[in-house]
Amino acid sequence: MALLRPRSNLTRMNMNLSFAIFDTAIGPCGVAWTVRGLYAVQLPETSAVATRARLQKRYPDAQETEPPAAIGQIIEGIAALLGGEKCDLHDIVIDDGDTPEFNRRVYAVARAIPPGETLTYGEVAERLGDKSLARAVGQALGENPCPIVMPCHRVLAADGKTGGFSAPGGIVTKLKLLTIEGAQPGGPTLFGDLPLAAAPGRRR
Repeated sequence: MALLRPRSNLTRMNMNLSFAIFDTAIGPCGVAWTVRGLYAVQLPETSAVATRARLQKRYPDAQETEPPAAIGQIIEGIAALLGGEKCDLHDIVIDDGDTPEFNRRVYAVARAIPPGETLTYGEVAERLGDKSLARAVGQALGENPCPIVMPCHRVLAADGKTGGFSAPGGIVTKLKLLTIEGAQPGGPTLFGDLPLAAAPGRRR
């Protein structure tokens, strides 16, 4: 799957783009937002400094600010999910105004997958009306700007294989997320002790 990349008219959106870094059970994550809603989620790098640097590289004009109440609730929801709670993030408003139409359709299917459940790329394609679109589904998920909230980690390859994952940590991160939700392919053997001990919700 392709590496995450900024969306097409980023210059226009960055004029009002803010971000914050916060702790979770799997490490420091980040979110970016506009007045229209959540714009991006950054999964953890090796430290808060590295997570911040990755997010700023994706969106160079974004400003780090104290999140408003609505974004604070999103941060709490992401941290709770990564801490092992069965949180449903389906109602979070996402600013997808410059997301390609096909990608929006893929993400809508992915957002309908509950925690602890998975679909394959082919099954997502079938729900879009054409099973031959499985490869295009994988490409769209690889461009997902809001992992966790648009849960591309819940979409697997055929026969229970993990498939790709473009966020930091790659397949290891995908397996962590699936294990936290109780849906790791083959059972929770690699990260059976998750969630990890941390102090979710504290911003850095």
